[in-house]
Amino acid sequence: MITAAMVKELRERTGAGMLDCKKALEKTEGDMEKAIDQLREKGLAAAAKKAGRITAEGIVDSYIHMGGRIGVLIEVNCETDFVAKTDDFKNLTKNLAMQVAASSPQYVKREDVPEEVIEHEKQIFRQQALNEGKPEKIIEKMVEGRLEKFYKEVCILEQPYIRDPEKTVKDILAEAIAKLGENISIRRFTRYEKGEGLQKREDNFADEVMKQINQ
Repeated sequence: MITAAMVKELRERTGAGMLDCKKALEKTEGDMEKAIDQLREKGLAAAAKKAGRITAEGIVDSYIHMGGRIGVLIEVNCETDFVAKTDDFKNLTKNLAMQVAASSPQYVKREDVPEEVIEHEKQIFRQQALNEGKPEKIIEKMVEGRLEKFYKEVCILEQPYIRDPEKTVKDILAEAIAKLGENISIRRFTRYEKGEGLQKREDNFADEVMKQINQ
């Protein structure tokens, strides 16, 4: 039996409409995770249709980590000033700024990574595989696998989302696109860290940012 509480939970977790949530739960016989997958698939399809549309509006937002040790500036774009002024869009942008603070990405998407950086990483991965005594026939496959992991570390769209690591930032953008009805893109960001490049003790900033989020 599909209850109102189940529909409410699914709506809160996905941002989808009540009727869509009810249908997804009915189709998956009340399996919440399968219903989420189904709605995400629909959301991604909706996002794909909007992906080519121009995003000339949006906001530049900032996030300063408690104590002023990390600062982030981020520009997130949408199609209209109307959406840019909504609480949903502002909250998304703030969360993305926190993502940059916690996970320290270097690029927006993998296509932004310079070719020379990719080749440099491949050389390192090949040498690592050779040092591990791996046979030549599987080295290239290992290099590609490690390169995929590299993209997930340095490209914000491919990073696990700090509020829900089961999803990527790209998934979160797709859900926002489906909910707000406009194309949304991360244009650029800059992350500043106090004393960057100077010798200092190691801190787990991801954990600290999450503590601040959960306060």
